[in-house]
Amino acid sequence: MTRFFIILFLFLSSILKTNAQKTINIVEAEAKSAASKIHFKANPNTSNYDITYHKLEFTVDPAITNITGKVTTTFTALSNLSTVTFDLDDNLTVTSVTQNGNSVSFTQNSNDELVITLENSLNQGNSTSVSISYNGNPKSSGFGSFEFNNHNGTPILWTLSEPYGALGWWPCKQDLNDKIDEIDVYITAPEQYTSVSNGLQQSTIINAGQKTTHFKHQYPIPAYLIAIAVTNYQTYSQTVSNNGNPFPIVNYVYPESFTSAQNSTEVTIDIMNLFIDLFGKYPFENEKYGHAQFGWGGGMEHTTVSFMGSFNRNLIAHELAHQWFGNKVTCGSWKDIWLNEGFATYLSGLTVEHLDGETSFKSWRNATINSVTSATDGAVYLSDIDTTSVGRIFNGRLSYNKGAMVLHMLRKKLGDTNFFKGLKNYLSDANLAYGYAKTTDLIAHLEAASNLDLEEFFNDWVYNQGYPSYNLAWNQTSTNIIQIELNQTQSHNSVSFFEANVPIRLQGSNNEVLDVILNNTNSNQTFIENVNFTVNSVGLDPDFHLISKNNSITLSLENTSYLLKNIEVFPNPINDILTIKTSKNISINKTIIYSSLGKEILKSNKNKINLSQLSTGIYFIKIQTDYGEFFKKVAKN
Repeated sequence: MTRFFIILFLFLSSILKTNAQKTINIVEAEAKSAASKIHFKANPNTSNYDITYHKLEFTVDPAITNITGKVTTTFTALSNLSTVTFDLDDNLTVTSVTQNGNSVSFTQNSNDELVITLENSLNQGNSTSVSISYNGNPKSSGFGSFEFNNHNGTPILWTLSEPYGALGWWPCKQDLNDKIDEIDVYITAPEQYTSVSNGLQQSTIINAGQKTTHFKHQYPIPAYLIAIAVTNYQTYSQTVSNNGNPFPIVNYVYPESFTSAQNSTEVTIDIMNLFIDLFGKYPFENEKYGHAQFGWGGGMEHTTVSFMGSFNRNLIAHELAHQWFGNKVTCGSWKDIWLNEGFATYLSGLTVEHLDGETSFKSWRNATINSVTSATDGAVYLSDIDTTSVGRIFNGRLSYNKGAMVLHMLRKKLGDTNFFKGLKNYLSDANLAYGYAKTTDLIAHLEAASNLDLEEFFNDWVYNQGYPSYNLAWNQTSTNIIQIELNQTQSHNSVSFFEANVPIRLQGSNNEVLDVILNNTNSNQTFIENVNFTVNSVGLDPDFHLISKNNSITLSLENTSYLLKNIEVFPNPINDILTIKTSKNISINKTIIYSSLGKEILKSNKNKINLSQLSTGIYFIKIQTDYGEFFKKVAKN
């Protein structure tokens, strides 16, 4: 048996490490971009216009570290404009800018700004278009949003712009408040290569050894989710039935990975159907979903085509989940990144629950909690200073795993019906869908669906830091009553007390099991539970539904037999006056009367208590003495 448990321990440890490594890989891919540009903030000089359209024309060769581009942008003035500013790395050289076919003046500065002087002042509410031609080596800008490398000896280029990298390869408006309504992407590359981008492929034209591939995307999209990749891809498609409105899943993979990728991506349809059932239709069903293999260890959820470093199921689920949480509804600031990453992580957990069952989902929760509690501090919601660190924005322990477990705790608190109803309403809210959301928007929809006030929950678990550790003391005071006292300490002083529903499992001497939920609202809280068997052990959160660590459970038997012999409570049943009689050695400090549901009714320090005003029913009496606590159940006539 010892050898068996050692093998079991090593196996479970391996699972936990594997789950943790999967999260690390995803985090690395999504956080890699823009390390040297992390000081970048949404440029206030780009806030005075609204982009409605981009035509993006790129000429590239995966074997040559260079890009030649022309970006035509249509925008509407939000105030009167004489100039318009775009974000563009100063390593890239703008060669010309035109407006309505006429050349206009421009300047590039060391703040990574391209400032264009318009032909005439543009009044608020009016629109115009400018075309920017440029070239350069985007890789030498050094922050990894445009990569050239190789696979199996073949060149590949790919982009990854989250969070601040789009300006490294095209002139854009890099913020989290303006989505582009529609884009056309034209990629010209040597004809032996296949190109991929967002939306539906419209055409390919070959001319003089060069192939131009045109993609059109007609849903709102932020700059950081626009992407291209070019190499010798092989493609294959799957079809989602989508209740009679089918759409394709188009996979772009390396030739050397073709067979293994086909096998691994079969599960995508099952996961897609699960997410459609839970959260509503696929947000981009009029176009496509797809995967494009790229040269990084994790993945990136570019709208309609996730870039994939591998095709493990966890990564497939995570990036697909982002099409709802991150792409359809996008976090409205990097402080709210958990609305993207916490959700995608939790939906990968829901995939485990759906495809593998509760035992595997329990292991997933255990691993996730272990990650969250591996340090004592850290909030899900970011501070201003946090947003200046890519590593903090994409912190696997907090933005991903703690965000995911907070969602699971909300699910348990609200119940499945209200939880998923609230999320569907959040995704379909006309003010949020294909736009941006803040944490307060999520709170509003969950509260509306459940009729619960979630302010305290979010203060404890999202806005502030740490986790609770519980000490549970229990005593079966009679055959059918168990007393449970719950105390809590906090790992971080930003939270004075974590209010939570604490799952408890009572196990009997004949293998009986009773699960109860304790609504823990303060420390040193006592609960009275009915039980119809002799309890021999108590478990706290045995199925890992709650973020906590270092919990302890004690059996409180001290002085119980002495109190039973020396305290008498009568009459029982009672009409009006309850009498408590003790031996001379026992002093009563306080008596507390609880309802059958454990709600405190009244307190007294007297030996005679008038209960005539109480309704007919069962009540529990807790008598606090200098020898300990004594419990008694009484019936009120």
